[in-house]
Amino acid sequence: MDSRQLLAQLFPHGHEVTIVDDFISGTAILDGQGISVIGTSSHTPIGVEIALAQARAVLATVRDYPQRPILLLVDTQGQRLRHRDEMLGINSYMAHLGKCLELARQSGHKIIALVYDQALSGGFVTSGMMADACYALPGATIRVMGLPAMARITKVAEEKLTALALHNPVFAPGPKNYERMGGAQAIWDGDLAQCLRDALLQADARDQRSELGQQRGGRRKSQQVIDAVMLQAAQTAQVE
Repeated sequence: MDSRQLLAQLFPHGHEVTIVDDFISGTAILDGQGISVIGTSSHTPIGVEIALAQARAVLATVRDYPQRPILLLVDTQGQRLRHRDEMLGINSYMAHLGKCLELARQSGHKIIALVYDQALSGGFVTSGMMADACYALPGATIRVMGLPAMARITKVAEEKLTALALHNPVFAPGPKNYERMGGAQAIWDGDLAQCLRDALLQADARDQRSELGQQRGGRRKSQQVIDAVMLQAAQTAQVE
């Protein structure tokens, strides 16, 4: 979905959100409540500049609008693959964005992410996956790594990975598979403004992704591992 169409559906009574060089930022009102809107459009790659712009917008919200909700709109092809960005340490800039979002969460801001078009690799991990809850539109494309790239790196035949993707959501792209794994809280359809209202009411800073993945059958072991580690840590602390 086009970013301007999306904004019109999310905020039918108007908004003050601008899109400059594929960077989305501004304020919208929903049911009388201000919301900071931050994101990207046109499949833009996340380079040093746009990572800093997003981080700056998050910090400005924390400074100027205490506990105001933040809506992250995600449409990115991932981190920008340029020598300049790599030499400048794009990983550090993206980590900075993630830390700013965590600061906002600890400061009482509800953070909702919506993948409305494309969400790939590190650009998604340090934005949409850092939210309290990440949602997606039905036509969105979500993947951390494409199967051809996964085949090259793992040395597993692409045909085998394709076969695994038919039954295992970990290998398969798309919002339905991320919903099964708990990475996507739900898929929005219909009245998007109402979907956003509901998401803000249900927002919980506690990470529920592993629990959801276990309940939905997409990640059957993750929560068990977490529980085992936490139990061992508690027992060790008692001994000490």
